[in-house]
This record gives sequence, structure tokens and C-alpha cells, in this order.
Amino acid sequence: MNDKTVLAIDPGSSKCGMALVHRDRDGKLEVLWRAVVPQAETVVKVGEAQATRPFGFVIVGSGTRSRELVAAIKETHPGLGVLVVDERDTTMQARERYWEFHRRRGWRRLFPSTMLAPPEPVDDFVALILAERVLEHAS
Repeated sequence: MNDKTVLAIDPGSSKCGMALVHRDRDGKLEVLWRAVVPQAETVVKVGEAQATRPFGFVIVGSGTRSRELVAAIKETHPGLGVLVVDERDTTMQARERYWEFHRRRGWRRLFPSTMLAPPEPVDDFVALILAERVLEHAS
């Protein structure tokens, strides 16, 4: 397996989730950076992520405003490849993933994570899941 770093984006109408993810030669995935940013700042953040760790392509979820985002990325970052992927079931998976990163405390420990809504947006976890889906199947 090759080293590979990708930026994944979950586009939305008001905010976008972003995750910069690296897969090493052994196939281990490492989250380098993730954030939820205002939709208008997404293209700028692509450049900032590129400065953090160079990557060759961007994964974009096929949901809301994905066509507009893909066009903006291609216009402002013409050297990057863009891969649009299906977002099916990512929101529910992201809610569960949120609780893996943030331990449940107090009364939240009494309920299964699938019954709890995270107290903040999970768009960055959706982006992380999109990156994982692509990197786990890439060779």
C-alpha cells in the first residue's frame, strides 16, 4: 500500500465538514485535521489544509451543494483531483463516531450512543467517514 493523504468534505447549505486524513504504508488511518466551517469559507480552508499536509485529491459528498463546491474547488485549485462519493448513511454513522471521540458523561452514559444526538454538528465526522470509505478501498 502507498502513503496517501486526502481531504474529504461534507458540503452543506450553511456549513461544511472537513477532514484531512492520511493512510500510511501499513494501511493505518490517521486524522490530521477536522473542522466544521461556514460554507463560504470552504474553498479557502482547502488551501489551508493543503499547507498543513499536501494532498492530491479532494473527496466531496454527493449531497447538498456538492456541484457548486466541486466547481469552486476546480476553479481555485486546478491541480487537485475531485472525487464525488455517495453520502448514504453517513449522518447516522457520524453521530455514533462523535461519541467515540467524545466520552459520554453523566446521564448520557445510561443510554446507547445510537439514542443520543450530539450537542454539536457532526459534519466533520461525516467527512471523516467519506475519507475512510475511499481510503479503505484504494490501493
